Amino acid sequence: MRVGDPLDTCLPGGDAATDALARTVLALAGAAAELSHLVSRGALEGALGAEIGEGHEAGDAQRALDVVADDLFFRALADAPVAAVASEEREGVVVLDERAPLAVAVDPLDGSSNIDINAPVGAIFSIMDAARDAPAEAPFLAPGTRQRAAGIVVFGPATTMLLSVGRGVDLHVLDRASGAFRLARADVRVPVSAKEFAINASNRRHWEPGLEAWFEHCLAGRDGPLARDHNMRWIASLVAETFRIFTRGGVYLYPADQRKGYERGRLRLVYEGKPVAFLTEQAGGLATDGRRRILDLEAGSLHERCPFVFGSREMVETIGSYLSGSRPG
Repeated sequence: MRVGDPLDTCLPGGDAATDALARTVLALAGAAAELSHLVSRGALEGALGAEIGEGHEAGDAQRALDVVADDLFFRALADAPVAAVASEEREGVVVLDERAPLAVAVDPLDGSSNIDINAPVGAIFSIMDAARDAPAEAPFLAPGTRQRAAGIVVFGPATTMLLSVGRGVDLHVLDRASGAFRLARADVRVPVSAKEFAINASNRRHWEPGLEAWFEHCLAGRDGPLARDHNMRWIASLVAETFRIFTRGGVYLYPADQRKGYERGRLRLVYEGKPVAFLTEQAGGLATDGRRRILDLEAGSLHERCPFVFGSREMVETIGSYLSGSRPG
């Protein structure tokens, strides 16, 4: 692969299984390119950020562009070798073709609350083998180690896609002139160590003691137990935070806390946790729920939530030591 190569030439092929995977990735990329165009038009496309109805199955307010994005991805996948699709915007699994070999989980529009303020939004997807002689939802509930591929797309100044098909992570950028994603950087690696962290500090009073101790020690800088000055970031968009961490390292946390409804965190294991964890580990980083490896977790339901900590390996391991109590607080 060389910089500038179109996405279709960067994907594996040569047998039925890899050809099916490539076709599915290209279908998802096509939907993302179309969605990128809509996002870039902003208010010219109408009130894309307007809340509609009473919220989707994940419990967040559903916005007009959420529905449009969901429809775009389903239309694209209808022509791909996909047996079933699970979308964060829908209650259950939608069966497309029972004979097809793959299953896709998708968060069609991550960070939709940022639409009206022109902050980055994106999409997240995960591809796995379809169920055989099992309920259609079985692949989505299985451990994340079963994933064949995963990716995130960020609609920012440039539309970028971090993609892994199980052999590392590559960065592709949408070439608006041709309408195709092109390779920008191969074998992206998450720096092992960094000094940036992303967490919503307004919830600090609800955190467990170990997490609060770690946060205090970060703020103490080079004079504290961690002996390092830190910077804090909070974009409130998982895809944007992920791209930043893959670019320059750091750690992202959305922990469980004492508030009602947040006892298991806020992010969804199937649609956000497992695909981002797959990408992170493929790039040399680490993803946990604070104590356990995310990719080892089975989901009890399609919309199950989980605490989420991922990024530079040293930082994630340090947080784990605070939460387990092995590091004095």
